[in-house]
Amino acid sequence: MRYQKLKSTSAIATVALLLSPPAFAETAGASSGEDVIVVTAGRSEQAISQTGQSISVLDQDRIEQLQSVTVTDLLRIVPGVTINSNGGVGTVSAVNIRGGNSSQTVALIDGVKINDPASPGGGFDFGNLLTGNISRIEVLRGSQSVIWGSQAIGGVVNIITREPTEELEINARGEYGSRDTAQLVGNISGAVGPVAATFGAGYFTTDGFSAFNTERGGVERDGYRNFGANGKVKITFNDEISVDLRGYYSDGKTDIDGFTPTFQFGDTPETSETDEFVGYAGLNVALFDGRFRNRFAFAYTNVRRDNFNLDFQTFESRGENERVEYQGILDISEMFGATFGAEAERSSFSATSFGSVTPEQDATLTSFYGQLRITPLDGLTASAGLRYDDHNSFGGETTFAGDVVYSPNEGDTTFRASYGEGFIVPSLFQLFSDFGNAVLQPETSKSWDAGITQLLVDGKLELSATIFRRNSRNLIDFISCPIQAGICNDRPFGTYDNVGRARAQGVELGVTIRPVEELTIATNYSLIDAENRDTNRPLARRPRHSVNTSVDYDWSFGLQTGATIAHVSSNLDNAFTTVPTPGYVLVDLRAAMPITDNIEIYGRVENLFDEEYETIFQFGTAGRSAFAGVRLRY
Repeated sequence: MRYQKLKSTSAIATVALLLSPPAFAETAGASSGEDVIVVTAGRSEQAISQTGQSISVLDQDRIEQLQSVTVTDLLRIVPGVTINSNGGVGTVSAVNIRGGNSSQTVALIDGVKINDPASPGGGFDFGNLLTGNISRIEVLRGSQSVIWGSQAIGGVVNIITREPTEELEINARGEYGSRDTAQLVGNISGAVGPVAATFGAGYFTTDGFSAFNTERGGVERDGYRNFGANGKVKITFNDEISVDLRGYYSDGKTDIDGFTPTFQFGDTPETSETDEFVGYAGLNVALFDGRFRNRFAFAYTNVRRDNFNLDFQTFESRGENERVEYQGILDISEMFGATFGAEAERSSFSATSFGSVTPEQDATLTSFYGQLRITPLDGLTASAGLRYDDHNSFGGETTFAGDVVYSPNEGDTTFRASYGEGFIVPSLFQLFSDFGNAVLQPETSKSWDAGITQLLVDGKLELSATIFRRNSRNLIDFISCPIQAGICNDRPFGTYDNVGRARAQGVELGVTIRPVEELTIATNYSLIDAENRDTNRPLARRPRHSVNTSVDYDWSFGLQTGATIAHVSSNLDNAFTTVPTPGYVLVDLRAAMPITDNIEIYGRVENLFDEEYETIFQFGTAGRSAFAGVRLRY
């Protein structure tokens, strides 16, 4: 298997110049030393200065500044995160955190867990997730099962859409660019009496490029279109009682490539259609002057996938989650606070592939969790939590987590440390599909990290560094079945099994410089050493090094300009090859200019040097691309 060597000398030189000072990493995502409020670390609002967790935040201003169309394009610049995609926008895209795989990443939309029980590993496909009306992204790194349950081994990605506003607000955006790509997005929000609401929708279409890499022979373009909608309604009856209603919908259709009749990977006329729905209804009750806040909720997710080869349906799956939740937050005193809750979840899936039918299968998971937070003195906060999960097939699993954060000088220096345990219940596909193994055991993990953030020169210079390590056991993987015996009985094409152990360790370093108010230079570097501890070989598709640098300058007459440079090192595409997929460097440019108080024009160039690269062997990526658009705000 031969790999093409990538030519990126000029871009690498640019990165080297920008990285000449020493770099220490962003640990918590607080880009200016301000006390950012986050919701993902403890399932409730808390200041980032009061958590020892490693978390990064992309707020609405940053999302608009970067101009990215897909969430994966935003996530690839976050420390510790790598992306793998089977082609362009809309194709299967995996988000890996600190060397974990995509099934070890919990995805949330507005706090609702959206991992797909019908996918092979039970993970979430980020391919259809466009930025649209997203206003905030929080990325929590490390094993987080105490708070977020099964699958939170690598970390958590929480996608938060626009919130309702008191005054009427209208936002709209439209853009057009390379490969006949167009997008329209709109949102309206406001309040009438006790009801506050926001509703948004968007449409995206592109002619795309070949999912089968054109450098390897791909010819046809694989296009994509998507319609999405979201909404939130909050009804406030009084200071103690309110109701939250949330909804998210995505309908995507993409052309894909696969195996030809000669069993060679190449161009095919296949298409894939994905419908995703997320619904939430919650009742909030505050007692004791708001010191005891209770939430009773029902959450529902449904993912439907259909693949076609011309008019012949080759694959169909349905994945569904129903979850009943209770969460309580109690402010015991100024020193003590507690978060606790219970969940009951039912997951189900069914699938049909080339006429082979897997009838509907389901599983139930009942969970109880609690976390205590203590602030014994100014600048010091510690938390500890425990969770118990009871699965109808595997019995009980108990996980523990704790973290501490300390600043001796009002935030100029901040020390953080955390420990967390995680687990993943085998997916319904791994248990009950044609390749299923009903005696699989859950994957488990133990992780820790420690870091420091230092502000210097009145906050104009921010340095940070984090080290981390995670050990995992009972990893679930697909195995071949040359002999029909044991778990391979009646599995001629293979099955799933608990095959071994893995370790991921490394460091995240970063520096943010603001020499003047108008200029910001930010760099982060991640070293991730992820290996199979049984074979002592690197885990597939886990780049060891990644560097991201962004430079943004706001001109006095209103123009905003910026550049992002991302380098990802070489990595192995699978567990059997010794020839790596080459690394690459991407350079993007962007600009935005207000025309009036309500109108802004913007544009960007992606992959400026037309880098030829792959994130997965044989799958294509976008060449140089240009886009222009307009934003309206009223």
